[in-house]
Amino acid sequence: MDLNIVMIGVWCILLAFTLLSIRRIRDKATQKLPPGPYPLPVIGNIHKLGKHPHKSLTNLAQVYGPIMCLKLGRMITIVISSPSTARQVLRKQDIAFSNRPLPDAVRALDHNKYSAVWLPVGSRWRSLRKIMGSNIFTANKLDSNQHLRSQKVHDLVRYCDSRRGEPVDIGRAAFLTSLNLLSNTIFSKDMVDSYDNSEAKLFRDLVWNSSVESGKPNLVDYFPILQWMDPQGIKRRLASHFESLIKLFDVLVDERLELKRPGNHGENTSTADVLDELLKLLETNEIDKSHIQHMFLDLFSAGTDTTSSTVEWAMSEILRNPETILVKAKAELDQVIGKGKIIEEADVSSLDYLRCIVKETLRLHPPVPLVLRQVQDEVELCGYTIPKNSQVLVNAWAIGRDPMLWKDPLSFQPDRFINSEIDVNGHDYELIPFGAGRRICPGIPLAMRMVPAMLGSLINCFEWRLEGGIAPEELNMEDKFGLTLAKLHPLRVVATSVVP
Repeated sequence: MDLNIVMIGVWCILLAFTLLSIRRIRDKATQKLPPGPYPLPVIGNIHKLGKHPHKSLTNLAQVYGPIMCLKLGRMITIVISSPSTARQVLRKQDIAFSNRPLPDAVRALDHNKYSAVWLPVGSRWRSLRKIMGSNIFTANKLDSNQHLRSQKVHDLVRYCDSRRGEPVDIGRAAFLTSLNLLSNTIFSKDMVDSYDNSEAKLFRDLVWNSSVESGKPNLVDYFPILQWMDPQGIKRRLASHFESLIKLFDVLVDERLELKRPGNHGENTSTADVLDELLKLLETNEIDKSHIQHMFLDLFSAGTDTTSSTVEWAMSEILRNPETILVKAKAELDQVIGKGKIIEEADVSSLDYLRCIVKETLRLHPPVPLVLRQVQDEVELCGYTIPKNSQVLVNAWAIGRDPMLWKDPLSFQPDRFINSEIDVNGHDYELIPFGAGRRICPGIPLAMRMVPAMLGSLINCFEWRLEGGIAPEELNMEDKFGLTLAKLHPLRVVATSVVP
């Protein structure tokens, strides 16, 4: 009798297992994944990415369509290459696609646990975004710091003027201008006191190398079993870069804490900067020191690298077209501002063509070429099944160069934005250089104040010629891929001051 009961139990278990297996097979068969290239054993489609994933994925989308599925090792990746599908992901189904995949590299120093860039949407993420928004990026805060930005643009013009026939590295100069702007906003002092010292070069190298390591294809992300060994050394190098940057920030934080000690009257308490506000939150335990350190990593990486690369790309495109775009830009500046004068933020609203140049630069050279998302649960998108934990890449670079959306898309034509309602604020999905939805870059208001003022001042205050007598059409426009998209060969140009 007991044996019969045992046998019945075994048969029931086998039957249940068989039925479950059949159901899984049937469910898998009924899943409709987006089209994509056939994956090779083990590696899947990793070999399709190459050194320029944004370009490789654009080429693949021309074959497989605007929503495409790739298998990168064990990771399912969905690639979006059209504004209509991007709108679906980043707006209509924003909640389902609200989180970001977590690259192994950003686990360095537990950055993923403190960074608003990588934290999942939740109370801690909302709190950090609110802190950044209310203390830095509101209109009132930006207006109150306008004099700082104006001072830094004047510093940039003075630096270019001081070169006296020596070439100016535009990206580097723009980077250090942005760096000192941010450090004044946060710490009330310049991070570097000279555009040419070794400390300035160190900081820029640390920020760019962090971006490169964070955006570099990593075998660990495709094969998590390799996590323990970090075979490419990406996480180790990123940890080293983070440590060096945090040490620089800690010096400034410790200086402020020393000034706040009882009996120390060295602090100027007439105005409060961002660090003061963060230290108040630290005292009330709303955040801890690690949150402050990693917030600075986010702010200085995003706030310097993207701004400087946009200015460098814009200047490169303008100088490639000296007889058309440069002439037209100078004519507008001369008419509205006056020849040789520095541009103030209040002037930008009257400079329609300058704003079109910035938009066209962001169309062709978006600072963030691939907008990252992840689904936590299986979801349907445009009639396709997106499996649980899939990585989703919205190819902003491809959308900005789509011939179905843009006439002559590879040509730099700022005039296309004259009388156009399209903007970069995340509502027009033909142009999403800063992303869209709830994870849109919070620094857009600052970037769109700084870039036109810096760019317009460089155009209006100087005549420029390319280093070495290079012809405009010979200017190298190759890019290098990281979390942000930078120019491979720095733009080096010689400035001659324009007399007002």
